[in-house]
Amino acid sequence: MSISLSSLILLPVWISMAQIQQGGPDENEKTTALKDLLSRIDLDELMKKDEPPLDFPDTLEGFEYAFNEKGQLRHIKTGEPFVFNYREDLHRWNQKRYEALGEIITKYVYELLEKDCNLKKISIPVDATESEPKSFIFMSDDALTNPQKLMVLIHGSGVVRAGQWARRLIINEDLDSGTQIPFIKRAVDEGYGVIVLNPNENYIEVEKPKMHVQSSSDSSDEPAEKRERKDKVSKETKKRRDFYEKYRNPQREKEMMQLYIRENGSPEEHAIYVWDHFIAQSAAENVFFVAHSYGGLAFVELYHKQHNLMPVWQL
Repeated sequence: MSISLSSLILLPVWISMAQIQQGGPDENEKTTALKDLLSRIDLDELMKKDEPPLDFPDTLEGFEYAFNEKGQLRHIKTGEPFVFNYREDLHRWNQKRYEALGEIITKYVYELLEKDCNLKKISIPVDATESEPKSFIFMSDDALTNPQKLMVLIHGSGVVRAGQWARRLIINEDLDSGTQIPFIKRAVDEGYGVIVLNPNENYIEVEKPKMHVQSSSDSSDEPAEKRERKDKVSKETKKRRDFYEKYRNPQREKEMMQLYIRENGSPEEHAIYVWDHFIAQSAAENVFFVAHSYGGLAFVELYHKQHNLMPVWQL
């Protein structure tokens, strides 16, 4: 069994805290000793030893992985499948690495949709200004003009994006298992127009601006003694908050905020928006939906909202 460095150093802290909670004549002395111990722990240095930097490649080649001729993700040098536990006892770091690889694969699938499936990337909202958040869908050239049939694909919830069914299957199995590409290619071969929805692309993330908190002593008419007590409490609160933050976010990752995309802030909104602005404008006599997992619920919501306007249904 292995024990991390943080566990070894902090064990006396938790023991001391438990002893303090039991009370006793030396409670104040123990509290002072505990505060002194906490003040001498260099948490930044401690976490650096526990967790490597969250600095990952931004290409498959940088990860030393590639998809082979069977669409399987394999290590370039060893030919082995992807290994999640790249570093033992560092679950957070391994998870962050997995997520970084997942973002690269998302972009890779987008490229396949355009190059291998000959779909076009269409920005939404259709009347978006240059500065507002945007999303996109993918469409075949004949998606709106095909007079016979149109196929619409909707994936489920989670981290998956347009063209994917399951990221886990893409990474651990192959592209055919985890993406919509086999469906799209067969649909095109059989004369369908195609629209690929992107219901999880609901917002963009931007760095959260730093908030400047004005000291209570700057604008208060309270007596000096009362202001000093409040400032002391505020400083202690901030110290405890910073102490916790160093554990929650040891490498000081940027704090992000979400800016939602107009009329596409949820999978349901997205499905309705694409229906109103694209599918409803299609010349197709029949529209076929292929939905997975939560995509089915988004479709049901679409049906309830627009069923009076919809043509022949095939599920």
